[in-house]
Amino acid sequence: MEDMGTEEWARHWRYDRLPDTELLRARYIRHTFPQHAHDGYVLAAVTGGVEEIGLPQGVERAGAGAVVMINPEVAHTARAGVPEGWAYATLYTSSRTVAAIAAETTAIRGTAGFTEPVVHDPEAARLITEVHRAAEQGNALAADTLLRITVTRLLRRNGAALPARTVRTAGACKAARAREILLERMTEPPTLGVLAAELGTSPFSLLRAFRERYGMPPHAWLTSARVRRARRLLEEGAPPAEAAVAVGFTDQPHLGRHFRRIVGVPPGAYQRERARTYKTGREGRA
Repeated sequence: MEDMGTEEWARHWRYDRLPDTELLRARYIRHTFPQHAHDGYVLAAVTGGVEEIGLPQGVERAGAGAVVMINPEVAHTARAGVPEGWAYATLYTSSRTVAAIAAETTAIRGTAGFTEPVVHDPEAARLITEVHRAAEQGNALAADTLLRITVTRLLRRNGAALPARTVRTAGACKAARAREILLERMTEPPTLGVLAAELGTSPFSLLRAFRERYGMPPHAWLTSARVRRARRLLEEGAPPAEAAVAVGFTDQPHLGRHFRRIVGVPPGAYQRERARTYKTGREGRA
């Protein structure tokens, strides 16, 4: 078990020679992640304490030696499951990367995903931390190799083809269209009542359909989508204040509050990490 210390800390970064993958290593005590989703996969090794994850099917608890696996677009929350919080090493891996590994190393056909959100697998947890260590040391060959070994192990033990998300019902169609409208009008979104009227339904019917399809209400989904777009703008070099307005937040502090809650680090720290070049040696705490 990791010696967690007594303070919260986090490092969210990208190793430029490990494409389509982001890394987060952190220890949280009071921090809670609100309901949100990712467009790729989350693979997290808990190294100390207990993490409590809220998922559509219920609450899961993950202690040291556990691996948390969350598929793309699955709404979830996270918080400490014990007073001392939790520490973990996380890989945010793209759908493209997982699909390529699944096609090469497994018999899964269709979109690969993980059947269990939490498993006790100390070896897989160790491999995830080794990916972090290799990236921190600038060892691209080791980082890439270990990432592929990790994903292969988890897919072979806990993987299957995800069910196709086919829009069948009228409610699902309206929810999908509501999502498109929110993306199109991100900076000036309609109210729930106006959105429902545009789609020819009632506010509560739309709210229910949206929750069923995306796992969260429209306003929570929009906040998560705004943060995702802000991340891309920050990676492209936009100042945080400019990124905030561009995605519909009122100002930089407004972005900062939601960004830190969902991503786990402030916008400025997120952007600074991406402006650095990682070659050799360990830079900063991770």
